[in-house]
Amino acid sequence: MSRQDQADAMDQEMAARLLPDAVLEALGHWWSENAARLAEGTPGAHTVRYLPSRWAQITPWPSALASTSQVGDAGISRAQVASTVADALRREAYREALVATYVWGKGKRGSPGGSGPASLRKILTAKGLDTALARAVTTLSEHSAEAAYAGLQGLVPGFGPSFYTKFLYFVGKTVTPATGPQPLVLDRVLARRLRSLAQAVGRESGHDPTGAIARWVWRDQNWSPHRYAVYLSFMQAAADQAAATDAWPSNASLDLLEYALFSAVWT
Repeated sequence: MSRQDQADAMDQEMAARLLPDAVLEALGHWWSENAARLAEGTPGAHTVRYLPSRWAQITPWPSALASTSQVGDAGISRAQVASTVADALRREAYREALVATYVWGKGKRGSPGGSGPASLRKILTAKGLDTALARAVTTLSEHSAEAAYAGLQGLVPGFGPSFYTKFLYFVGKTVTPATGPQPLVLDRVLARRLRSLAQAVGRESGHDPTGAIARWVWRDQNWSPHRYAVYLSFMQAAADQAAATDAWPSNASLDLLEYALFSAVWT
C-alpha cells in the first residue's frame, strides 16, 4: 500500500470515528466557559489585540482598523473583520480585505521568518496580487473552497495557507461557495490538533502505528488542496456530531468548532 493509500485509509477511518469522547468532553468544558461571551453560537466576538503603530507603513489601511498613529494596542473581532471584508468586496478593494485579515491573523505576534508587517509589505508588492485575490473570490462563488484554495497555492511568495485560508474564511462570510462547506481557517495549530487525532486513530486502527502518515498529511504548512478539502469535510461532520450532544449548542456555526479546536487543549 502506497503512502497516499495509507493516508486515504486514515481519512476514511477518521471520517467514520470523528471526535473521540475525550475531545467532545473538552469542547463541552470550553463551551461552558465561553457560552456567555459567544451567546449567538458563533465566534464573532473572538477579538485579537494588535499594535496599530507596527503597521504604519502598510497601505491600503482599512478605515475600520485603528489609526496607525494610535499609541498602545487595539482590538478587532472576527465580526468586525467580516464586516470590513464585506465592505471591501463591495468596492472590489481586495487589498484592504487582505490587510484586515492579515492583521487579525498576526495580532501582536511576529513570525518565524520576520515581522508581520515586513512579510505583509512583501506580499502587497507581489506581481499579480490583485488578480489572484479577485480570482479567488470568483472561484469561491462559482466553485468551492477547495478550488479557491488551489488557485492561491504557491501563487504569491510569502502568502501561505495559514494566511490565505484566513482571507478565504472571511470572504466566505459574504460569498457563499457554489458547492461544499464554507472555507475555514487552517493553520499550524489546527493542523496539529488534527494530527493528534489522526495519530490516535492510526495506532488504534493499525493503519499508521508509528504516526508517520499523520505527521505527513497534517504537517505544519503547505497542505495540499485535497488536504484542505478533507479538513473541511471532517470539520462539517464533527460539527454535526458535537451539535448532537447536550454540551454543544445545537445552533452553533461551523466556525465555532474551528475556534474551539484552536483554543481548547486536550491530552
